[in-house]
Amino acid sequence: MKLITSTGELAAACTRLATHPVITVDTEFLRETTYYPLLCVIQMASADEAVVVDSLAPGLDLAPFFALMGNEAVLKVFHAARQDIEIVWHRAGTVPHPVFDTQVAAMVLGYGDSIAYDALVERITGHRPDKTHRFTDWSRRPLTEEQLHYAVSDVTHLREVFAALDADLKKRGRSDWVSEEMAVLTSPKTYDFHPERAWERLKTRVRKPKELAVLMEVAAWREQEAQSRDVPRSRILKDDAIGDIATHAPTSLERLANLRSLPKGFERSKWGQDIVDAVQRGLARDPHSLPKLDKPRANANTSATVELLKVLLRMTSEQHGVASKVIATVDDLELIAADDDADVEALHGWRRELFGEAALGLKHGRLALAINKGRVVPITRD
Repeated sequence: MKLITSTGELAAACTRLATHPVITVDTEFLRETTYYPLLCVIQMASADEAVVVDSLAPGLDLAPFFALMGNEAVLKVFHAARQDIEIVWHRAGTVPHPVFDTQVAAMVLGYGDSIAYDALVERITGHRPDKTHRFTDWSRRPLTEEQLHYAVSDVTHLREVFAALDADLKKRGRSDWVSEEMAVLTSPKTYDFHPERAWERLKTRVRKPKELAVLMEVAAWREQEAQSRDVPRSRILKDDAIGDIATHAPTSLERLANLRSLPKGFERSKWGQDIVDAVQRGLARDPHSLPKLDKPRANANTSATVELLKVLLRMTSEQHGVASKVIATVDDLELIAADDDADVEALHGWRRELFGEAALGLKHGRLALAINKGRVVPITRD
């Protein structure tokens, strides 16, 4: 293992790594007090070596690393890659490609929903990773020998995990399934997040166009404020408060003060008037310019169908050894129950073949579910 602290060392290491068809990659970062993640450490390994990059080293230029991440001849293997990719996108404006995410592959192979790295390593290799430094402060210097050992083990164990998962995918004919997921994971649209789309992240459900318009404006304001100050969104305004503001649409500081979701005296803060202004912008929006408020949802007539689809999903997951989460979500099931042509992943590609067609068959009575020796089984009906 080598600790890299200079641009020259990094360039040389990346040149060596680029000669390999597959490398494993991980990062250590902090984002508890910032909007953008602070990249502290990068770990990479090939079949021949493992390196740790001190990305906070004075004068270090990460350009060779970013170039390697975009090298089409090298497959980059991550576990739960989304945040690692987000860091590269933010710092370099590029998305690593091609990529293999072992967490996604594990879900496709039936290891459960979003299995943790430590658990996956233990199940595949029998090795129990050291968790001591999982929550360490990676921004403190100097890095200790124990930290370096922990960092390196992340990417060296990942080599074994990747080899096992890749072989299993090929054996079961599911490599293309993972490739479909990687296409989404490596799409710039996944990370090109504008304040105008910030409302899409919120779990809050609004019922009226007026509420949606206010939600969109207040969420966009919070996103811009968090970005400009480089602080977490919740430091500006919590999600439940945004939902409360959207519902009540306070058009004055006095009305803002009446919301229980805001701290006492918040209306007198530097943000009070900004929020009122955002509410007024929302109320002034043309309702016809807004996105469709709601996709079809399950109602009293379809709720029984949704419950049956849940049973079918669980049966399919167990029968084929695929995590149910990667096949369909409860929201997907609600949409399928309401609309045969619902625009959900479960009705496209391998998911439709595995589950979607059966779901539509169950919905329309062409398929039934029964219990046989304590297990749910499908029965085709005439």
